Amino acid sequence: MVHSASAFRGTRVGVTEGTGPKNQSEAASGERLPRIRVTYWCAKGHETHLVFLRLPDEQIPASWDCRRCGAPASRDGQEAAQDEQFDEGYKSHLEYVKERRSDQDAEDVLAGALEKLRASGVLPDELLRDP
Repeated sequence: MVHSASAFRGTRVGVTEGTGPKNQSEAASGERLPRIRVTYWCAKGHETHLVFLRLPDEQIPASWDCRRCGAPASRDGQEAAQDEQFDEGYKSHLEYVKERRSDQDAEDVLAGALEKLRASGVLPDELLRDP
């Protein structure tokens, strides 16, 4: 059985205010550090919001990778718009598969998977048969 005054009961990681036991003073629970919210924009206009400790501007990164497309993002959005050379970006799983396999390989894999489904009775024989 857990003791009713457990310090971990009802708390979440990263939450510092109002989560400690009622008899614990604010000084004992730790001091909250000042934070700053920084927004980055990539050339495609995607926004990335990050929270950093309040530091001098020189210590906060000038660029960050976009969470949606992987392109470099800047704090003002202007520098990112100039970096149009970024072609790679993130590749989807399908794009990586297409690099490794030809269209004929894909047809063979699909035909094999359909045959296994038909053999196990999951897929009816008349469904998706080639004419």
